Amino acid sequence: MEVLLIITAYIVLVNFIGFGLMGIDKRKAVKGTFRIPEATLFIVALIGGSIGSIFGMYTFRHKTRKWYFVYGMPAILVLQVALLFFLFAYSPIQILTM
Repeated sequence: MEVLLIITAYIVLVNFIGFGLMGIDKRKAVKGTFRIPEATLFIVALIGGSIGSIFGMYTFRHKTRKWYFVYGMPAILVLQVALLFFLFAYSPIQILTM
């Protein structure tokens, strides 16, 4: 149970970070200051923050004109969901939930 709680907390935290980074980068873009690299935004999505990053993109209307964000972020999410399905369905380790 403790491991599931840690994993859930991690996913929630990294999604908040992804959402926040989109907002911060949008603010920096409007002000014309130093920006967050696009690679950083993708890395946060890849390590589990794809949902937060997608919500941040459309909430702040940021990076929605760049095709590699419009198609890349949902593609990352689809791959993560497929990976989770594979892990739960075909893993030799049984995950017990109460």
